Amino acid sequence: MLFSFALLILAWPLCAAGQSTAEQGISAFQHGRYVEASRLLGDAVNRDPADEHARAFLALARAASGHCPEATGELTARFQSSARSDLARLAGLALVQCMSAGGNTDKALAVVAQLAAKYPDDADVLYQSARLHMKAFNDVTHRMFEKTPASYRVNQLSAEIFETQNKFTEAAAEYRKAIAKNPLAMNLHFRLGRAILLESHDPQAMALAQKEFEAELALNPSDAAAEFQVGQILNATGKPAEALPRFQKALDLSPDFVEAALAIGKMRIQAKQYAEAIPLFEHVVAVQPDNEAGHYNLMMAYRNSGRMDKAREQQQVLEKLRRPPEGEFTDFLKKLGEKTTGK
Repeated sequence: MLFSFALLILAWPLCAAGQSTAEQGISAFQHGRYVEASRLLGDAVNRDPADEHARAFLALARAASGHCPEATGELTARFQSSARSDLARLAGLALVQCMSAGGNTDKALAVVAQLAAKYPDDADVLYQSARLHMKAFNDVTHRMFEKTPASYRVNQLSAEIFETQNKFTEAAAEYRKAIAKNPLAMNLHFRLGRAILLESHDPQAMALAQKEFEAELALNPSDAAAEFQVGQILNATGKPAEALPRFQKALDLSPDFVEAALAIGKMRIQAKQYAEAIPLFEHVVAVQPDNEAGHYNLMMAYRNSGRMDKAREQQQVLEKLRRPPEGEFTDFLKKLGEKTTGK
């Protein structure tokens, strides 16, 4: 078999030796003796066709020994209708692996989606989901490069892959190729500008990046992210008066754009316009209650405007956010500290 059933072996309580034929078969399966398990469990099912455990583990053993076509029907039935959630889970996981090994990625994804809905925090289910989505991505990428090699989308995807590898020079080169092929495609100029900035923040790089963000805005004037990036560059290059309206436009385009609200609020604090800054920071922490920068700046705005009670409230929120989470490891560290100081 091209895939492992180790997770299934570990997922069921071990059976004692010398039990019924079905239990002997399950024990053989748990120890990886799939051919023996298939024989024993087949005998058990012949004797008692209503034995759900024997039927389920017979299907699992057949799948594990490379006979997925014989197992798929029973695995599907156990997954869809078993009243035992443990059996349904095992059947579903095995079904996913059978479908994946048979090249039926779409069907496997449908099953893993059902598993994820039933067992959202299960490590095996999450692993299978991640593995399948990665395989689906790789399959589509291969088909895309094979079938449409001259498409600008190939260059765009290549650039995005380079970005995940922190190869920003190569990413920028691919974005430029994509733009040359399709100058009117939206988001390419933005991605190119971002790749340039990720590679360098020197003045020349920022000028090139700003040019790309402005080109994006020429194609899509409602792009709040591009507007914000222009504001960031202008502010970083000593042009806050020009940056402020760009930040404001970004916030107008996207009212919950917390980075834009923070940028405007900080500029208001620098100008000692605390009354104008406070609503901005209040909005930030309303949208993102755990945003430390929002709470810190709100605390400063309250303090500088003389609202000390409000400032202390924000300080308490900040202390709570920065406090390490309680738990076993925290308790362990506390005890370790006590022992260290006791020496």
